[in-house]
Amino acid sequence: MDHVLLDRVGAVGLLTLNKPGKLNAWDRPMRDDIVAALRTWDVDEAIGAVVMTGSGDRAFSAGQDFAEAHGFDAERAESWIREWETFYGTLRRLRKPIVVALNGTAAGSAFQVALLCDIRVGHADVTMGQPEINSGIASITGPWIMKEMLGMSRTIELTLTGRMMDAAECERIGLIHYMVSREQVLPRALELAAGLASKAPLAMRLDRAWFADMTEASFRQTIDAAIRSHREAYASGEPARMMEDFMAVRGHTLGD
Repeated sequence: MDHVLLDRVGAVGLLTLNKPGKLNAWDRPMRDDIVAALRTWDVDEAIGAVVMTGSGDRAFSAGQDFAEAHGFDAERAESWIREWETFYGTLRRLRKPIVVALNGTAAGSAFQVALLCDIRVGHADVTMGQPEINSGIASITGPWIMKEMLGMSRTIELTLTGRMMDAAECERIGLIHYMVSREQVLPRALELAAGLASKAPLAMRLDRAWFADMTEASFRQTIDAAIRSHREAYASGEPARMMEDFMAVRGHTLGD
């Protein structure tokens, strides 16, 4: 697990995304490691809550690693969505609460992961958003999550513009629950998680299960829609072309 660091702070499991050279962007092996860690902690009675954060001071995570996604065809696009189904399903069905310590940007699928967790702590320089359209990737799961959190009007605007929200906007609309100084993000997240870990574990499990149950039908519908959309998109070749252009503008290659 070179790209995922695991630690324990009392009754809290601390998971740190550790690929700072790529802004903690994830690929399949990294996502598999995250899922494995969460599932291990889920059955560990000594762990009552989880904190997720990123290494470095620039990003919680930039989301999908383009070096992996660039070469997908229609078939790989479908299996890719099934991987997200597993990742998101694990977050949704974990019996333990999850606090996100936003050390920097959360973009695309990382924005979605942050919203699927329970409590978010950030600082004034955090940015969050769903910029997939700027790199030619259809956004299906993101709008589903945003609609549940923010309503349809704002979801449409954020999805179609691909703009990133600053921390003040995120706090104002309820996406960042606690705004603290940069150096206090992780300590505050750990403090909150310790408080959650001290609460009745059965009630905590039942509450989280009900949150997932309330949106289970729409989650399954969204996964099916994502498979259809990404098969069509990757069969067209548009995502690969747009990713190349997107990275060229920023002076990077897909192998960076």
